[in-house]
Amino acid sequence: MPTTEPRSPHPRRTTEFRSPEPLSRTAPALAGDLLHEQDWQSLTFLHWRVDPERVAPHLPPGTRPDLFDGSAWVGLIPFRLAHATAPGFRALGPIPYAGTFPEINVRLYSVDETGRRGVVFSSLESSRLAAVGAAHLLFGLPYRWARMSIDTDRTGLISYRSERLGERGFGGAPGPHSRIDARPGRLDRSDDELAVFLTARWGLHLARNGRTVFIPNEHPPWTVVDAELHFLDDELLAAAGFGELASRPPDSVLFSPGVHTAFGRARPLRSP
Repeated sequence: MPTTEPRSPHPRRTTEFRSPEPLSRTAPALAGDLLHEQDWQSLTFLHWRVDPERVAPHLPPGTRPDLFDGSAWVGLIPFRLAHATAPGFRALGPIPYAGTFPEINVRLYSVDETGRRGVVFSSLESSRLAAVGAAHLLFGLPYRWARMSIDTDRTGLISYRSERLGERGFGGAPGPHSRIDARPGRLDRSDDELAVFLTARWGLHLARNGRTVFIPNEHPPWTVVDAELHFLDDELLAAAGFGELASRPPDSVLFSPGVHTAFGRARPLRSP
């Protein structure tokens, strides 16, 4: 890991950053009540190396790019979100219909002043309009409504398709789309340091109501294998400000069958 980090792009105050917490496949125990739960299924992780200065302006105040091997990383991750419970109403069980849907997110990797590593979402596509509205209202997450599908053929090739709705451009042009075909491999990458860096993220950083918060999560250790990208036609990376990435092969391609995930309540950034 590098010994220097890029300066924060937010000049409002001087931030004293601690060293990033150690990488770990095991989640720290959530403090307090669990807020809600969900499953993440059939995830393909596509990642590209980028200069940290490209990522820094996209992060919330009080955070900086988390680096691996001197690089920041941008992820494009399609998967199925399933069996989601309503925040604050876990006892009622999964939400019928609206609690299961395909999703694709563009995400970045952050570390805050206390050393907590996290994820920052540039965009999240969902096929459930109700989920989009709830995520905006409750969390301020940048969800977008999209027409989406996930299909697996008899050879094991997984096809993810998404076209953003409600953002028609001049002349009725469709919104940004993403089309990904990938085949999971068999080589276990669960303990690889880069795989742990990219997947074992125990919270997200989010700018909300004028401050940055950290929303923690926990789940069992990922099972991660290698994967082969067969086809990529993506505009979501460009819509998030990283237009050149889809024109070159990813630097990492991984797959996981999934995990069951629980979330805690949001904490102000300065909380340890």
